[in-house]
This record gives sequence, structure tokens and C-alpha cells, in this order.
Amino acid sequence: MAYDVAQNKNSNSTHTDGGTTVNRESMEFDVVIVGAGVAGLSAACRLMQQAQAAEQELTVCVVEKGSEVGAHILSGAVMETRALDELFPDWKERGAPLNTAVTEDQLLMLKNETSSVKLPNAFVPKTMHNDGNYIVSLANVTRWLGEQAEQLGVEVFPGFAAAEVLYHDNGSVKGIATGDMGVTAAGEQGPNYMPGMELHAKYTIFSEGCRGHLGKQLIEKFALDKDADPQHYGIGIKELWDIDPAKHKPGLVVHGSGWPLTDGASGGFFLYHTDDNQVVVGLIIDLNYSNPWLSPFDEFQRMKHHPEIKQYLEGGKRVSYGARAITKGGFNTLPKMCMPGALLIGCDAGTLNFSKIKGIHTAMKSGMLAGESIAAVLTNGDEGGAELNSFTDAYKNSWLYDELYRARNFGPAMHKFGPYLGGAFNYIDQNWFGGKIPLTLHDLHKDHEQLKLASECPEIQYPKPDGVLSFDKLSSVFLSNTNHEEDQPCHLKLKDASIPISQNLPKYAEPAQRYCPAGVYEVVESESGPQFQINGQNCVHCKTCDIKDPAQNITWVVPEGAGGPNYPNM
Repeated sequence: MAYDVAQNKNSNSTHTDGGTTVNRESMEFDVVIVGAGVAGLSAACRLMQQAQAAEQELTVCVVEKGSEVGAHILSGAVMETRALDELFPDWKERGAPLNTAVTEDQLLMLKNETSSVKLPNAFVPKTMHNDGNYIVSLANVTRWLGEQAEQLGVEVFPGFAAAEVLYHDNGSVKGIATGDMGVTAAGEQGPNYMPGMELHAKYTIFSEGCRGHLGKQLIEKFALDKDADPQHYGIGIKELWDIDPAKHKPGLVVHGSGWPLTDGASGGFFLYHTDDNQVVVGLIIDLNYSNPWLSPFDEFQRMKHHPEIKQYLEGGKRVSYGARAITKGGFNTLPKMCMPGALLIGCDAGTLNFSKIKGIHTAMKSGMLAGESIAAVLTNGDEGGAELNSFTDAYKNSWLYDELYRARNFGPAMHKFGPYLGGAFNYIDQNWFGGKIPLTLHDLHKDHEQLKLASECPEIQYPKPDGVLSFDKLSSVFLSNTNHEEDQPCHLKLKDASIPISQNLPKYAEPAQRYCPAGVYEVVESESGPQFQINGQNCVHCKTCDIKDPAQNITWVVPEGAGGPNYPNM
């Protein structure tokens, strides 16, 4: 929904934009939530439920950078309903889009490009069993949650990107400012210029998803991760296919690992049979891989030629494509989630349960705990700005904390011991000890520091796409419906413009050309030598560049609101 500035403005403030002083309107709310994903919307819904139960009125708004709620949402996804059951016990009657129950689990090890081994369910960690779960489009689940939030009285503002954190004089979080609209690529005010809005709140919830650019700033400013292990990430690449109805098996969930990931690269694939004769297929690659010649996009494309995958896709049609980074470090890497005036929740903090390969229910629960904690103090007359230690207490006493604690060793075991020995350790930990084996493994290596020199690694020659099962980047980006206004400042910022050519190219053959799944980064030859080119229009907002660049030289910031992908049914 849109909003009328003339009706909602409360006061004016000023900021400097390119040397020009600009007046910004401001609006006051009890709570501002950044990001209309499942964490943020669950927080909004729970806030309003609690306020209504206490017969109090709260003003809550959610800002979302996508053109609509769900536009930027990408996940596998198999969903556990534990949090949804608590938030809306009558979700079935409300029409929640959970239509395909899991009917069968398969776990495969791909030995090479033609052979595989199916693991018996008895030898699979029980956390990876999916009885009672649903195959969903998370984008559609998010759209439905947005509708529930609006029915409860939440104001949802899609198309407005939170660009800046605002602070009180005492250092507590005051709210956020949305990005200016109509700024040209030269940084000047264009003919359609409109300054951003300041949204002030007693409490602000940051739920931007993996590697949120404001969350990243808050973690650094408040040293929220000083007692945590380094965070770890993966990149997930996904396609949606229409397949031959004769090959469709609604409810079949296939997970696997192994080929094509070898030599210092780890991860796994998924293939889910959803409804309407469709399957989703994807590959997740841990971003701690060491070979700079590796291309996650091309690994995914060749993976689809394996007989275990090809058998379903052959004769079908690819209808959508997307990519997104995943926060997967787990319990040991979680930062402190509260700070004066604000909370950090969901994948912005890293609440995904790697042992289940699921983060929807955990993100929702973190949002619900945030909503409950804030509602409790606001309905008692709190004026905001405090550090909500009550949230930390509620989190530590919740099933969310217990679940993440029990999964704390899963990722480190896979990183330390590999898929076979790591899998064996996790089987023992989860099936014999219930996740409470009396030791805790740690992975203290930062993902971006793991690249080896290009000269030390074998160059990987990927097969050309056949246009049937495998495709190129540009045709894939086209299917993501990605669009940005061309005449706007580039939202991919280089701290030092010389580093890609002077350092990353000779050391690592400039890996941005390969780790980006959307063809954003290129090294092009010119008369004066190689040049680093950024095709920001292609960006699908996956955040991989912000994570994997070995010099940590690329900073992803929000582009103009409503820019980016528009994922249907993803």
C-alpha cells in the first residue's frame, strides 16, 4: 500500500545531499520494521495481536524495498509450521498458501557426473526428516503474511528502501530514513527528485534478511558480534520448472551433496515437487570455497545434467530464476540481537537452523519474540530507546534457542570434516545425543579469507549451456524480472576503485566475475588495459559480492526503492 505524505507527516528535518540541504518529512510510529519478510511481518502481526489483547493502540509500519511484499523473497522452501501454528492457529482457514505436504524424503550423494548413492532414512540425521512439513513458495507465504498484518492494522509500505539508520543524541536508535528518489547517476537531483522520509519510532526492528546492509552497520557500531564466532554464508541459486505431468510427484523432497562440488567446495542441492506440475531445483554453495575459478552459477547449471536431476527436468520448461545469499553460521555465530532502541531478528541476525536446512519457522519465531517483548513494554507506557534485555531473556527461554543450540555443531562439523565424516558426526550428534553431545565445534575462519591464489588452483572449464537444461547468466536474470532505474547512483560501492584490477585480478583472477550469479561484474579490455565494469542493472540483490570479495572492498547498499528482482511463485 502507498501512503499520503501530506496526511501523515509530523515534522521536518534536514539532511545534506551532494552539498545541497534538503528538507525531509518525518513520521512518528511506535514501531518501525525494516523488511517485509517472514521475520518482520511475524513481528508486526504479534505486536498488533498483543496490543489488541491489552486493549491498547499501537502504530506499526513496515518498510519494504521490493516493489511489493514478496518481490525479493527467495527460498527453497520446505516449511515447518511450528511458529505459524503459534502465530495463526487457524492458518488453514485463513487460506495460508501451504498446499503441498511432504510425502517422501530422499537424500542422495552424487559420486560423479553420472552415478549416485541413496542414503537409507535410518542413516539420515533426524533433523532432516520432513514429516509434517510443506513445500511452499516463500514469496507467496510472505504475501499472505503481509495481508494478515494489514488486516491487523499494520501499515505496510512497499517500494521504500530503508537507506539510513537514525540515532538519538544519546546513541540509541531513533528510526530510519528511506532513500531519496530521482537522484541521477551523477548524484544530482533529477526532474522527478523526491527526498526520503524519516520514520521515527520508539523501537525499530531490523529484519532485512541475509547480510542486511543496515544490520551490518549496527553489528559493527554496537559490537554485537564481539562474543560470537565469525558468521558463515552460502549462496543459494534456484529455478522453477514446469515439468511433464507424468514425471511429477507432488510432495517429493530430494536433498543431496557431492558432485559437482569438490576440492575445497561444499554445499548441497535440493529438488522439490510442488503443486501444478512444477518443481523447484537449486544448489547451495558455502561461501568459504577456496578456488577463485569456481563459479556457483555454472556449478548449478552443470549439476542439472546429472541423471538424478535430469530425469525430472528433461522435456520441461524453466520459468523463473533467482539467487540469494544465506546466513548459515548458526548458534555459535549469532550476534547479540538487542541494542538501545532496536532489535535485529531473523536472517539479519542469522537464525537459520542449518541442521534442518530451514530458516522460515526460526525467523518467524524471532519476530514473534520481538513483537511480544516490545508490546509488553509499550503497553505499559514505555517511551522507547531502551535496550530490551527482556527480549534476550525471552529468546533464551524459548524453543528457538533450544533448537539452535542443538544444531550448533552441524555447520562446523561439515566445514571441518567434510560431507562424509561430518555427516557421520552429525548423525551421532542428532540421532544419539539429540544435539547435546558434550562438546562444541567452532569454525573461526572467515569465508572471504579462504580464497587461494588463482595460480595455486586448477582453472575450471565449464561446459557451454545447451539452452535446454543449462543456460547463461543474462537469460537467467531476465527470468528474475530484475529492473533498476538506469539513471541512478550505482548501489554497489567500491571502497577503493583500484583494488579490482591492481590486486584482485593478479591474485585471484578477479573472482567477482564468477561468484556473482547475475553477470554484474566484468573485467573488460580497453586501450589503456583491463577495466572493472559494474553492471548494476543486473543485480538480483543476492549480497554475495558484499560477503565473498577477498579485499572486502564491495559494499552493497540499497538502490532506489522498488528496484531489483520481482519473484513470482518463488
